[in-house]
Amino acid sequence: MSIQRQVWFWVVSALVFLGLLWVLRDILLPFVAGLVLAYFLDPIADWMEKHKIPRLAATTIIIGLFILVFVVILVLIVPVLGDQIGKFAERLPGYTEKLAELFKSFVPESVLAMFENKSDDLTGPLSNLAGKAAGWAGSVLQSIWSGGMALVNGFALLIVTPIVAFYMLNDWDRMISKVDSWLPRDHRETIRQLADEINTAMAGFIRGQGTVCLTLGIFYAVCLTMAGLNFGLLIGLGAGILSFVPYVGAIVGGVFSIGTALVQFWPDWVMIAVVVAIFAVGQFLEGNFLSPKLVGGSVGLHPVWLMFALFAFGLLFGFVGMLIAVPVAAALGVLIRFALSRYLQSPLYLGTPVGEKSDKLGGVKK
Repeated sequence: MSIQRQVWFWVVSALVFLGLLWVLRDILLPFVAGLVLAYFLDPIADWMEKHKIPRLAATTIIIGLFILVFVVILVLIVPVLGDQIGKFAERLPGYTEKLAELFKSFVPESVLAMFENKSDDLTGPLSNLAGKAAGWAGSVLQSIWSGGMALVNGFALLIVTPIVAFYMLNDWDRMISKVDSWLPRDHRETIRQLADEINTAMAGFIRGQGTVCLTLGIFYAVCLTMAGLNFGLLIGLGAGILSFVPYVGAIVGGVFSIGTALVQFWPDWVMIAVVVAIFAVGQFLEGNFLSPKLVGGSVGLHPVWLMFALFAFGLLFGFVGMLIAVPVAAALGVLIRFALSRYLQSPLYLGTPVGEKSDKLGGVKK
């Protein structure tokens, strides 16, 4: 098969795959969630299998423990989070107005004097801006809450996902071996190398960054709650989850926590400094211990490319798209780097040798 036909084959295959995802996007969530869960837990099953535990027994133990932990979280944490989300959405307009007033109190009098004749006009836009920002943030929180509850209460997600994860985890190695046997003989080693790089990138981010997010979420939630910050559990867990996208979790969590601390503790600078220190310590641990040990440099995904993938796939496929965005972005990153390396070694980049150019022009080759 010629190179051109191979390219067309894979392009058409990718388009068909994306088309199927788009058509079936409404029913894919429990299956994709089960696949992601199985991929995340596969190293644990492999470790148990190496220690003489049969694969079926290891899978049963892992999925059983996961269901137990999930039920405990569902019973203990979700009601508290729901209550905090509702109260935070109610108080957000007042918080925003207090922050605006606090900001105005720090503005030098000379600057305020420039607007003394327009003080009412200045206060009006600030209040309107605060109200709009609070309304927007409140609507976002309400939509997240309602969407989260729909997911948590979804029969398919609760029942089908563990079943899919069980079968995928139990048959994972056999499926990989079967797919490997289908590879074309002429390109088997190249495909294996690319698949290994894709797996490394996906594992580094999904397993590594997922563990980092879980650790940071627990750390922030516990520390902020112990510091007495209102909605500390909500802000801490939210910052941990958003850390899946580099820098976003720290920025969003820091802004909400410090803003809440200013309104709640002002003028107690000590407690405000404690909240700032919690995020500073969290970022220090992430940058110097968690990410280097759990993620390392194997991902190869630029933060901008990652954010674009999450937004694009989320827009096209909803929550399912956000689940598959990182694996697809990791795979595309590996394939693009492979194609670029081949291009840099090709005559298209290197150009035609001088002697061959002379022949083509009718000259004499030296």
